[in-house]
Amino acid sequence: MAEPINVAVAGAAGRMGRTLVTGIAAHERLHLAAAADRPGAPEAGEDAGLLAGVGDLGVTISEDIGPALDAFDVLIDFTIPSAALRHVGLCMEAGKAMVIGTTGFDAEGLAAIRKAAERMPILLSPNMSVGVNVTFMLVEQAARILGDEVDVEVFEAHHRHKIDAPSGTAVRMGEILAKTLGRDLATDAVYGREGETGERERRTIGFHSLRGGDIVGDHTVTFAGTGERLEITHRAGSRENFAAGALRAVQFVHGREPGFYGMEDVLGL
Repeated sequence: MAEPINVAVAGAAGRMGRTLVTGIAAHERLHLAAAADRPGAPEAGEDAGLLAGVGDLGVTISEDIGPALDAFDVLIDFTIPSAALRHVGLCMEAGKAMVIGTTGFDAEGLAAIRKAAERMPILLSPNMSVGVNVTFMLVEQAARILGDEVDVEVFEAHHRHKIDAPSGTAVRMGEILAKTLGRDLATDAVYGREGETGERERRTIGFHSLRGGDIVGDHTVTFAGTGERLEITHRAGSRENFAAGALRAVQFVHGREPGFYGMEDVLGL
C-alpha cells in the first residue's frame, strides 16, 4: 500500500473546509495533519474532526498554517485570495505542494501563483468537480461547432455568503468561450444589463449572477441562435463532489515536479 499523504486544510472551519475534513477522514490514503482558518475565527482551538462531525481527529484548528509546515505534504486552500497568496509563499519556501480552490484572484495574483509554480507543484482550479470539468469540455466543443452563429451568455447562482461575482467557474467558462471564439474577455464581457443597452453585439459574452439562500452552485452556458437555443448546465447538489475532486488533486500533485496544473491534468481531459 502507498505511503499516506499528510494533508493540511486552510479554511477548515468553512463549509468547504468541513467537507474536505470529512472526506480526508474517510480516505484510505490521506491523513489530516493540520487545519487552519482565519485569524480570530471563533472555531480556532476546536478539533477539526469534531467541527466537521466525524469525531475527534486530534487536529486543532489554528489561526495560522505557518507553524504546521513541517507536518504536511500538501495544503488544500479554500480561503480568500490574500490568504491563499500568503500560503503559496510559505509552501514555496518549505517545498510543499498546494491544491488551490480559492477564486477571485486578480491578474497580479495569478501571475504570482504561476511564478511560484516554477519552484513547487500547484494545482489551481476554480471548480474541482469532475462534472464541471466535463462541462468545460462540452462548452468548448459547442462553441467551436456553433461559432459566430449564436449569442453566448453565462448564468450562475450561489449561496448568499459567496463574496465574489461572477463565480470563478463562470469566469473560466467565459475564458473558454473567448479563446474558442477568438474574442477578448477583457473587452467583450458584459456583466448584467440595465437601461437602454442597445442591440446585442454578437461578440459580447454575457455574465449574470444570482446570490441567495443555500444554493451550492449552478452554472449554465446558453448558446442562443435563430429558432433554437442550446443550454449546457451543471448543478451541484452538495459540496461533496468538489471535495472528491480536490482529494483526487491532492494525490495528483503529491510528489510531482514543480509546475502549474489544473483539473484537466488530473482527469486527462
